[in-house]
Amino acid sequence: MSAMNAAPHFRTCNLCEAMCGVQISSLPDGKLRIEGDADDVFSHGYICPKAVALQDIQFDSDRLKQPVRRTANGWQQIGWDEAFAEVADNLKRVQAKHGRHSVGIYVGNPTVHNYGSLLFLPGFIRSLHTRNRFSATSVDQLAHHLAAFFMFGHQLLLPVPDLDRTDYLLILGGNPVVSNGSLMTAANAPGRLRAIRERGGKVVLVDPRRTETARLADQHLFIRPGTDVLLLLAIIHVIYAEGLVKLDRLAAFTDGVENIRVLVSEFSPERVAPITGIGDIQIRQLARNFANAKTAVAYGRIGVSTQEFGGVCQWLLNVLNIITGNLDQPGGAMFTKPAFDAVAAPQSLAPRGSFARWRSRVRKLPEFGGELPVAALAEEILEPGDGQIRAMITSAGNPVLSTPNGKQLDEAFAGLEFMASIDFYINETTRHANIILPPTASLEHDHYDLVFHILAVRNSTKYSPPLFEPEKNTRHDWQILLELQTRMESKGIASGLAAKTKRAVAGRFFPPARLLDLALRFGPYGNSLLGPRASLLGPRASLLGPRASRPLFSSLSLKKLKASPHGIDLGPLQSCFPERLATPSRRIALAPEVLVNDIERVKSQLLHNGTNHREYDLLLIGRRHLRSNNSWLHNSERLVKGPERCTLLMHPNDAADRDILDGQAVNVRSRVGAIEVPVEVSDEMMPGVISIPHGWGHDRSGVQMAVAEQHAGASINDITDDQAIDALCGTAAFNGTWVSVKTL
Repeated sequence: MSAMNAAPHFRTCNLCEAMCGVQISSLPDGKLRIEGDADDVFSHGYICPKAVALQDIQFDSDRLKQPVRRTANGWQQIGWDEAFAEVADNLKRVQAKHGRHSVGIYVGNPTVHNYGSLLFLPGFIRSLHTRNRFSATSVDQLAHHLAAFFMFGHQLLLPVPDLDRTDYLLILGGNPVVSNGSLMTAANAPGRLRAIRERGGKVVLVDPRRTETARLADQHLFIRPGTDVLLLLAIIHVIYAEGLVKLDRLAAFTDGVENIRVLVSEFSPERVAPITGIGDIQIRQLARNFANAKTAVAYGRIGVSTQEFGGVCQWLLNVLNIITGNLDQPGGAMFTKPAFDAVAAPQSLAPRGSFARWRSRVRKLPEFGGELPVAALAEEILEPGDGQIRAMITSAGNPVLSTPNGKQLDEAFAGLEFMASIDFYINETTRHANIILPPTASLEHDHYDLVFHILAVRNSTKYSPPLFEPEKNTRHDWQILLELQTRMESKGIASGLAAKTKRAVAGRFFPPARLLDLALRFGPYGNSLLGPRASLLGPRASLLGPRASRPLFSSLSLKKLKASPHGIDLGPLQSCFPERLATPSRRIALAPEVLVNDIERVKSQLLHNGTNHREYDLLLIGRRHLRSNNSWLHNSERLVKGPERCTLLMHPNDAADRDILDGQAVNVRSRVGAIEVPVEVSDEMMPGVISIPHGWGHDRSGVQMAVAEQHAGASINDITDDQAIDALCGTAAFNGTWVSVKTL
C-alpha cells in the first residue's frame, strides 16, 4: 500500500472536533511526517499530539481489514458476501422469532467524524424497523440537543461561543484546552483563550477541578459536582433582581421572559451558596460581571451535560445568554452558516428532533431524536419479556468502556443470541460479536466535516481526498451500511430486486462525494439562482423565493473545494435569528413547559436533600487527556507512552484523612462495583471530589489490541451507575457518582 501521490497531502485531522489542518508527507522508511498546515484557513498550523497518530491507526497490525467470524477455536476470516449474508440472515431470524424490536443498534461517536457513515447510516437503521436505537449521544451531548429542540425548534441549532470576538467567557464544566472545544469546534483553543485576555477580556472557569483551562483563565471557582443548576438559577436571579435584563433585539421574538423571573425568584445566592460551595458574594459578582460585559457568552460542556440536571443546565445557559442580549450577537453565543446545511436538510437525514414518542420497556425512559438512552441498554437485553433485545449491531463504538455500569453491559452482550459489529478492532465490546465487518481507515477515504462545521467558531468549509488507495477487497463504512440495508430490505424476489436496484443506483450515482457536491451546490453558498436558504435537500427549497436575488458565495461545489486543499474561509459567525428559528411560532421559547417543570426536581433533590450515603463519602468525576480520545486511540504507542494516565486525582486533605500516599493503589467502590487504581495527590481537586479519566480498562479477556493491553488501566465505567441519570431525558449522570476510596 502506498500513498496516492508523492506530493504533500493536505487534509483535516478527524480524531477530535477541532478540525485541525494537517500536512502529510511520505518518509523514505515508509512512515509519514504529519505536521500542522500553516495555510489551513481554520487552524492556521495548530495541531495537538493526537494528529500524528493518524498513521498509527493506518499501519496498526491489530486493525482488521477483512470480515471475521467468532468460533470456538478463535476468530476465522471469511469473505464479504458470506459475512453480509450471515449478519442479515441472523437479524431477520431473530426478528421473525421475537419481533422487530428484538434487534438493537448502538452507534459510537467516531461516526460523526465520517460523513459517509452519517449519510448512509439512517437508511440502514430504518431497514431494521426497531425502536431500540442507542448511541453515544446520551452519554455526551443529549442535553444540548434537548435545549435546542425546545427553545429554537431544531436539535442542531446549537449555539456556539463566538470566541474570537467575546469580551467575557464563562465556562462551566468544560476543558477546551484539552478537548479543543467540544461542541465548540475551535482549533487552537489555548491560543483563542489567550487572545481573549490579551484584548482585555476575561475568562472564568467553574469546575470541581483546576484543569488545564483554569491555568489560562482569569478566575477559577470550585463547585460541588451536580450543583451547577443552582449556580445558574442564582446568577439569573441576580440579573432579574438587580434590573440587569437586556434582551435588546431578541425581545421582539422571545416568549417567556416574565416566566423566568418568577421561576428564579426563590434561588437567591445566599440560599444556594452552601450547596454549591461558591460564596454568595462571588455569585453576585459573577452575575454582574457577566451582565455588564460589552459582550459575553456562557458555555457549558460535559461536566454539566452528563449529570442529574444536564438538560436544565443547558437550557439555563441559553437563558443566561438570551436575557443579557448575548444570543445571536457577535461576541456572544451564535449560530453557524455551514456550507452543508443540515438544519435545512430533510427529516430523513437530519431530523429536527422529537421527545418521548416512545419509551424504553423496562424503565420507561423517553426517546429523543429516535433514540433511547444508552443507560437503559443493558437492562433491555437482560430483562426477559416481550420486546427484550436478543440481537445487537454496534458501529464504531465501545459501549462496554464508555457507558455506565460497563460490567453489566459486558454481561448482557455475552448473552445475546447474535451480535455483529462494524469496527476494525477486536475490543472490549466487539469481542462479543459473532461477525465483525471492518471498514477502511480514515486515510483511505475522503473526508468532510459535516457535523463540526455546524459547531465551529468561524464559518469555513474543506474537503480532504483520500491519501491511500484502499487495499484490495476492503469496504468503506458507507458501503457496508448500504449492503446491509439492501439485504435487510430484501424479503422476497420482488423486494430483493428493488433493494438491489436501489443499492446499485445509490452506490454508483449517489456515493457520499456526490451527495456532498449536491448539498454544496444547492446550499447557502451554492448556486446563485437560489436563495441562501434554498436547498434541494430541504423542505424550504424554492426557485422563486423572496430571497432569490440576494448575492451568494460564487457557486460553491465539490470541484471548488478540491481546488482549495487548505479550505475556504466563509467568514465570522453572523446573526441569523429570527429567520433561522425553526419553532412553529418562529420565536424563541425561553420557558418551555417540560424544562420549567423539571425545576421541581431540582428543589426536591438539591434544596431539600438529606443526603446520607453511608460509606460513600466522595464524589467522582471524569477527565480527559490531550493524548487520549475515549478508548480507540489507546492502541497508539506514541499516545500512551510515558507516565501512567489512568490515575485517581485526590486532594491532599482527603488523602491524609484516609492515610493514602501519592502513588499508592487504592480500591474505589460504588453501588455497582469496584476498581483498583493508583492515586495522584493533587490540590487541583476540590476537597471531597476525586477524578478518574474515562476510556481505560483494556484488561478484559479476548481483546486483541496489543498496545492497549500493555497500558490497560481501569474503567471508570465499571463504577459509574446505570441507575443514575438525568430523569428528564435519560442522559447518564457520570459526574457526581458517590464512591468510597480505601487502601488495599
